[in-house]
Amino acid sequence: MKNFIYILLCAFASIISCKETSRQSKDIASNQIENINRPNIIVILIDDAGYADFGFMGCKDLETPNIDKLAQSGAVLTDAHVSATVCAPSRAGLMTGKYQQRFGFEANGTGDRNVGDIGLSDDVTTMADVFKANGYKTIALGKWHLGQHESDHPNSRGFDEFYGFETGSRTYFPMKSPSKDKMLQHNGERVEFEGYLTDVLGDQSVKYIEDNKDNPFFMYLAYNAVHTPMEAKEEHLEKYKDHPRKRLAAMTWSLDENVGKLQQKLKALGIEENTLIYFLSDNGGAANNSSSGGPLKGWKGNKFEGGHRVPFIVSWPAQIKGDQTFKGLSSSLDIFTTSMAAAGIEKEEGLILDGVNLLPYLKGDKTGDPHDKLFWRKLEEAGARIGDYKMVRLKDYGATLYNLEADIGELNNLEKTNIEEFTLLKNELKIWESQMTEPLWLEGRDWMDVTYHIHKRLMQNKEILYSNPGRMRQILKSQK
Repeated sequence: MKNFIYILLCAFASIISCKETSRQSKDIASNQIENINRPNIIVILIDDAGYADFGFMGCKDLETPNIDKLAQSGAVLTDAHVSATVCAPSRAGLMTGKYQQRFGFEANGTGDRNVGDIGLSDDVTTMADVFKANGYKTIALGKWHLGQHESDHPNSRGFDEFYGFETGSRTYFPMKSPSKDKMLQHNGERVEFEGYLTDVLGDQSVKYIEDNKDNPFFMYLAYNAVHTPMEAKEEHLEKYKDHPRKRLAAMTWSLDENVGKLQQKLKALGIEENTLIYFLSDNGGAANNSSSGGPLKGWKGNKFEGGHRVPFIVSWPAQIKGDQTFKGLSSSLDIFTTSMAAAGIEKEEGLILDGVNLLPYLKGDKTGDPHDKLFWRKLEEAGARIGDYKMVRLKDYGATLYNLEADIGELNNLEKTNIEEFTLLKNELKIWESQMTEPLWLEGRDWMDVTYHIHKRLMQNKEILYSNPGRMRQILKSQK
């Protein structure tokens, strides 16, 4: 009898084991199918580029054939904005998908007066955290600028691989004895390189794509081009020796070459169609790199359109029709939410995201504006946008109001004539600010004073500074 029961138990266990093995095999097969269908995701973030400095944005004097090809493969978003007008907080918003003011990350600088460099809050979730937890290989290349404490290092914020540098800028050529924050590194270990940094980062992007071609990956490719110092390869400086914006033209050409490398590798591996690529600048063009905002007023650092409206491409050939222009109000905050939707990742309870899923708009399933309002704030400066109306506020000075549909250059202040719209924007900005955290970052006081005076002049419209960087530099010098 005992033998009979033993035999029955063995048989039962065998059946259960077979079912479990079968289930695991099905799960593995399902995951393999899922991985095949899940898109690779690449965010190409460039630095301090002007709104009008690419062929796909109408530029005539800078050559960008590969980037223009990327634009043709997807959608160009013409009313797209970043969440901040300077590098670090803009990157914090993109990486977390929420207004960075929610966790006090509001400006470049040294951080809280008691703590120093605070970087990202320890309790915020990054895109890399989410994608790594959902089976993606996560890779960060290039400029980080989100803190230099050990807890802020990319490898501590969800990235399996980091090949880049931690600080806001560095030379494009090898350094004999770089400080720790400016050194090129791979996962914390110094890397010595030869050649030109834009090429080095482009080569690494190709390498990582090759290494991870069989599994979905999330790549954050943050070029420091075209941020200062204005350094370029000698052959490109020779190519553009007679160009009025010689150094910018040469640096932009190198950037375009390396975007081309990436495109060619994706195509050669047969994964181009199912790779979702975003291309944008971290803020508006800077006044010290010869960039152009075209019709936009202002530049990096202030709350006029030239500070936060950026060139923006979304390409996913398998899902998004190419050669399209999307005019809806959109934001870099949307990258996180859109990417999760593309990958079929559900948002976990408690994760706050301020972005919108752009896919229904880019596929034609929805029309109109993804956002009905957007807000900006950097210490003493703030801005609000509802529909076509935009308000810019400067502490201790007041606010101005513009209708962007009729006045993209923000020249005509409607504060006194459009009382209803002005009041609405002012109240909505106050409500938004009440939901944010007090800023923890304190910029250097001297530079804040300089930008305050420049911003004030722009609000007064006494000088068309946004189209005259030379005059702006004179004022900067006089304020210092």
